[in-house]
Amino acid sequence: MQKVFKRFKMNRELLLLSLPGAIWFFIFAYIPMFGIIVAFKQFRISGGFIESLINSKWVGLKNFEFLFKSSDAWIITRNTVLYNLVFIVLGIVIPVIIAIMINEILSKKLAKFYQSAMFLPYFLSWVVVSYCLFAFLSPERGLVNGILQGFGMDRVAWYTEPKYWPWIIIFMSQWKGIGYNTVVYLASICGIDRTYYEAAMIDGATKWQQIKYITIPLLKPVITILFIMSIGKIFNSDFGLFYQLPKDSGALYPVTNVIDTYVYRGLMVMGEVGMSSAAAFYQSIVGFILIMISNFIVKKVDSDNALF
Repeated sequence: MQKVFKRFKMNRELLLLSLPGAIWFFIFAYIPMFGIIVAFKQFRISGGFIESLINSKWVGLKNFEFLFKSSDAWIITRNTVLYNLVFIVLGIVIPVIIAIMINEILSKKLAKFYQSAMFLPYFLSWVVVSYCLFAFLSPERGLVNGILQGFGMDRVAWYTEPKYWPWIIIFMSQWKGIGYNTVVYLASICGIDRTYYEAAMIDGATKWQQIKYITIPLLKPVITILFIMSIGKIFNSDFGLFYQLPKDSGALYPVTNVIDTYVYRGLMVMGEVGMSSAAAFYQSIVGFILIMISNFIVKKVDSDNALF
């Protein structure tokens, strides 16, 4: 007990600074976890939330059958996992490369312009982006079909052709999110002590050698932490990306239907809140397990870069 009190006394300023954040998480993240019970009940409204929760029938794991016994279970799981694997890899490689390139631009005004231009799409809603994309891919008046027709080629019914959409979804996801990820890595690069580069230049290191032996190794802790956090979200999907962008076209379900969109459609058709809660609970549990496994592996390989 004395050790705990001593540590508290030594770090009381930091603990006081973290207190507002801790209170926020307790109120908005931990207290609502009580609602997990909804996943195991046939939830029916019969007054307030607590009253409805008490009066609703206990169904155990029946709500989880909605996901696991569905004929589409394999498709939605495959799409969710494979897309996220691609997003994780590209979400690390491309932003790191762009962050290094922007950092090497001599004109700071030009660097800030590029940074702001790439960051802008992050603030756009997927609804807005979907209509912008529709202006390009519209079967009747789309810009892309107009160009194809101008070259004597046939128009493409983009919203009924599944084979194009994995590439479209991956491209649009990176286009929208690349600015945010780049800023994270660029901030880390700016925090690197410049004396490392000065010593390397004195030793005759080229620009590529400075990047290879200084920038990338010092970015490794940030890359590792973001990678572990991304692994935890591998069973979650950006709803707007997979629902708004393809305009909820039934012909594209084989390549655009993921767990989140499947649960949403099931909720709209059947109105079962318990089923959607079960899906969210399942995604959270799997994400937590994957984070723990990833962190354990990283800790064994390089304990200094582990999350905890």
